[in-house]
Amino acid sequence: MRVLVTGGAGFIGSHYVRSLVSGEYPAWAGAHVTVLDKLTYAGNLANLEPVAGGFTFVHGDICDEGLLARVVPGHDVVLNFAAESHVDRSIADPGDFVRTNVQGVQTLMQACLNARTRHVVQVSTDEVYGSIDSGAWDESAPLAPNSPYAASKAGGDLIARAYGQTHGLPVSITRCGNNYGPYQYPEKIIPLFVTRLLDGHDVPLYGDGDHVRDWIHVDDHCRGVQLVAERGAPGEIYHVAGTGELTNRELTRRLLDILGAAWERVRHVPDRKGHDRRYALSGAKLRALGHRPRVGLAQGLAETVRWYERNRAWWEPLKAPSQDAA
Repeated sequence: MRVLVTGGAGFIGSHYVRSLVSGEYPAWAGAHVTVLDKLTYAGNLANLEPVAGGFTFVHGDICDEGLLARVVPGHDVVLNFAAESHVDRSIADPGDFVRTNVQGVQTLMQACLNARTRHVVQVSTDEVYGSIDSGAWDESAPLAPNSPYAASKAGGDLIARAYGQTHGLPVSITRCGNNYGPYQYPEKIIPLFVTRLLDGHDVPLYGDGDHVRDWIHVDDHCRGVQLVAERGAPGEIYHVAGTGELTNRELTRRLLDILGAAWERVRHVPDRKGHDRRYALSGAKLRALGHRPRVGLAQGLAETVRWYERNRAWWEPLKAPSQDAA
């Protein structure tokens, strides 16, 4: 088995690679793993140090047609974790998001088609659906993205689907809620808040703090992606649902409690433009394939906080002095 993981030095992609190389997915034990990553600000080879020597690394961009023509052939499965993913950055400068999340997906799908790749997994997000007041989306829900980031991910998903419908490329799509866990770049709300609190700073809470997100530990997400890679049907979409909904206010309170900090450390800041109020996914379809989250939210949050406490050497060089977007 030869596996190509694009974006494999980022937060979610690197967790997947560490899990695969360390033997946590027995069906693919001994797989030859190639990691392709552009190493933008959020891509970090330090994320892969625990499995150094267990994979082949290629420094490159999924928009590079010539590079993909050399790298993709010979791989049985391609998993695309490569993406620009921070909503605030997409509002300020959406061009890189369209380039990577739409053009990059098209370039990758064409390379996989040319190479006759046996299975492609496009890793996506619940944000492509927009906001939902109650209930949960299933995989047939219409796409209604509200941020440039979400729109670019929706565009990439549609490109991937089109390659399946038009050319018969065997591609499956996964969509997941908010991830958390170790090695997450400290611009996202959990590592941002934790590292700021550890440094003695206040934390910025958007608006009224009542935006609701469905949280899932990165390990449970990656196990869902692996299940789709092994058993998912081409042309199908699968939701990797989370283990608990929290408002941002509730999440902030939990982080404060774990670190023994008072609410006085919170400062409200103006809300993000177009900020979706609530996301929620139905995970019934993937559960039918056997997926069950293993990491409870209370346990996962506590372990994540402790990881950042123990790993200042990893995150301190990544922190910008003005970093305060939630």
